[in-house]
Amino acid sequence: MKIVYVTLAFLLGGGLVLFGIGGGGGLSGGLVDAITESDGGGGGADRFVDLERKATAAARAKPTDATLWAAAARARFNLAGATADPTTGSFTAAGQGQLEAAGRAWEEHLELAGEKPDARVASLMVQGYSILGEFDKAAIAQEVIALDRESAGAYTQLALLAYQAGQLRKGDLARDKSLGLTEPDMRETLKGQLQGARTQAAAQAAQEAATPVPTPSPKPEEK
Repeated sequence: MKIVYVTLAFLLGGGLVLFGIGGGGGLSGGLVDAITESDGGGGGADRFVDLERKATAAARAKPTDATLWAAAARARFNLAGATADPTTGSFTAAGQGQLEAAGRAWEEHLELAGEKPDARVASLMVQGYSILGEFDKAAIAQEVIALDRESAGAYTQLALLAYQAGQLRKGDLARDKSLGLTEPDMRETLKGQLQGARTQAAAQAAQEAATPVPTPSPKPEEK
């Protein structure tokens, strides 16, 4: 159960976006890896640029291949991490653009993959969408992970992301699933923490609903 509470702490504290914990509890494979590797010499950032170009070209050459779009999403995600500040983890406009591009590739993958999307790439997209503040899309990616792993930690993350996105019903369903997979003596503690996240998210949603938000102008997107 340690993974559940470490996961919960990272999510509530905003740490999810930098550590590769999209559902499995490990700290590898996330943006930290890309950031630190690009800062370690050996043409790190240039290598990520080359990998992204090749992955994108391959996906565009065979646009109905779900696996190639997953690879493109991963390459773009890694390139975004490679352009981040290694000290602060902050992203340039170009880095955020790469995260958005990763999202477009991921959506192509989801459309083509049917019932078997790539859960490992989904864990990257949870981080990418969270950085962009697109928690509804992060929740969709996390749902892929939860269905693949059927673990308390994965469903806890899904509940928190859904609440953050204002999707209270989805969050409640994930919460119930998480509690069912949690050891009995730990359920009340987890239930209380998730209820706190739900209450905070509901209050935030109510506040945002009362504040008019200008509609951004649409812009053309490239796969």
